[in-house]
Amino acid sequence: MRGEAGLLADLDALAIPFASFDHVAVFTVAESDAVNAAIPGVHTKNLFLKDKDGAYWLVTVPGEARVDLKALPAAIGSKRVSFGKAEDMARLLGISPGSVTPLAAINAPPGGITVVIDAGLAAADTVNVHPLRNTATLGLAGTAILGLLRHWGHDPLVAAIPLQD
Repeated sequence: MRGEAGLLADLDALAIPFASFDHVAVFTVAESDAVNAAIPGVHTKNLFLKDKDGAYWLVTVPGEARVDLKALPAAIGSKRVSFGKAEDMARLLGISPGSVTPLAAINAPPGGITVVIDAGLAAADTVNVHPLRNTATLGLAGTAILGLLRHWGHDPLVAAIPLQD
């Protein structure tokens, strides 16, 4: 697993601009609200999911979004989904709950997980994500996140994520 050091090396090698913010550990979107107030850009939350056929999905949406989990499978081309287990997250992505980020795909073999980015985030100038730990936030363009995923051999899916009313 390449981890945060590999991530930072790739950001440097690919000349991807980013802002870095260290902060107290946050485990939920609610806990991160106070931290987020001082960090410009769109904040995110991530859903680590497993579908009926055993495929894993990492879905990144705006922090305030309430995803419609019943409508989500049709939007991403999956079958019924449920939340993945922490041990599968550690095995596939090398991270633990609270540190979930699309950037953890650096640790996953191509095809091991499908990363889905909300269409609005993909187009955003500054998207805030964890650098594989929940004591820091990186702010970078949505297009840069997609570029990193492709650099690591993943084919990210950009989708309109269905939300609850």
